[in-house]
Formats: sequence, structure tokens, C-alpha cells
Amino acid sequence: MARTTGIEWTDSTCNFWVGCRAVSPGCARCYARTLVEGRMGGDFSVVRRTAPATFNAALKWKERLLIFTCSLSDFFIEDADPWRPDAWDVIRRTPQHTWLILTKRPELIPGRLPPDWGLGYPNVWLGVSGETLSLAWTRGSLLKRVPAAVRFLSAEPWLEPYMPGFSDAYLSVVSMFDWVIIGGESGPACRPMDIRSARALVVAAGVSSVPVFLKQLGGPVGRKRDHEEAVMDGRTYKEFPAVPR
Repeated sequence: MARTTGIEWTDSTCNFWVGCRAVSPGCARCYARTLVEGRMGGDFSVVRRTAPATFNAALKWKERLLIFTCSLSDFFIEDADPWRPDAWDVIRRTPQHTWLILTKRPELIPGRLPPDWGLGYPNVWLGVSGETLSLAWTRGSLLKRVPAAVRFLSAEPWLEPYMPGFSDAYLSVVSMFDWVIIGGESGPACRPMDIRSARALVVAAGVSSVPVFLKQLGGPVGRKRDHEEAVMDGRTYKEFPAVPR
């Protein structure tokens, strides 16, 4: 849990549980696993509920915040089924906040929504991680079946190599979402992001009138320094969906 965070596209993070398991190529260099096993000395493969002070922290945050959950797990992972109703209760009791729920398991969403979900909680944005066009399409198609106030794509780390003539594929993927976040992997062993492929995502988003947040370009030197802007073709992208926050 963090009242403030270094993740530029959110105000805060709130972890109801910690721990996860790899499901796709983007998990290979998971920052959450590195944090939990490296700094915290825990076993990331074991999903555990956080302490009450962390689990219920957002109930004490009175100002309007954009909150990312679960940054150290997956909100819809099966292991958390016993605790998820309590998490939905915290989200339901904090309508002043906007909750960003990002998953690599969209096939699990329908059976794990609260009974009063209806057309979606107004203060919840649902998103999927899509490291490649194929994964973004597959997971986005599943997400499209779920009612939600906002659906977003986290293309981070974006691992798709650029292939000329695939502009329609980028358009098809981006048009399924209301917001796209783009980021490259960083650190000494990173898999470099193909800037041409990232540019194709940005162009497709512009054609589809979908806002873009470019987090970082990535690279072997590590994450960009605090407050350093991620620039593509001389421009920064820090756009958000045009809905009340």
C-alpha cells in the first residue's frame, strides 16, 4: 500500500493481497516479483492477504485519488477468491476514489464480479495487460464482454516487433479500449521495446481517438529518473480518459 507512488499514471497503490504466478511472456521480468522476493524476502508464488491496515487503508483517504490495485498481484487470481468480497466492499465504500484494476486473467472476471456490479461501478476502470498484439487482442476481446465504466490496455512491457503493413491490426486492438498505457522494459537484461511498434500503437490510438499515456521507453540503463519525461518523436503523452475522476 502506498499513499503516493512512483507509477506516473496513478496517484496511489493499494494491495489487498500480494503474490502471483507467471502466465505470459511479460511476466518474465516482473517488477513485483523482484520487489517481493528481493526487498521483502517473501515467496512471490504464495498469494497472501495483506494486513488489515494495508487492506483497509483507502477507507481513510478522504481526497479523490486514482488508485491502482493490485500492483503486487492480480486482482482476479483464483487464490484470492476468499478475500475478494472484502476488497469489493472497500471499493464500494470509497466512491470518491477511482480504482484501476489491471489483470492478465480476464477470463476470470465474469465469475468474480460483485452481485451489484450491474453495468459496472462508476468508480472502477478495468484493464488488461497486453504485451503483444495477439495477447492484447485476446485479452481485450474477453474484457469487452464485461460491463465497465472504462476499459484500458496496459501495453507494458510492449514486446511486439514492428512489422510493416500491420496498421489494421494495431487499429483493431486499440479500438477496443478507452485508454492505452505504453511502456518499455528497463534494466540491464531488458528486452528492448521496438519504438516503431510503440509508435504504431500511438498512431492507432490517435486515429481511434483513444488517449495515450507513454510511461517510459525502457532501456538497459534502468528506469528513467524521477520527473524525467518519456518523449517520443519530440512529444510526451500523458493523456487520461475524458471521464470524471
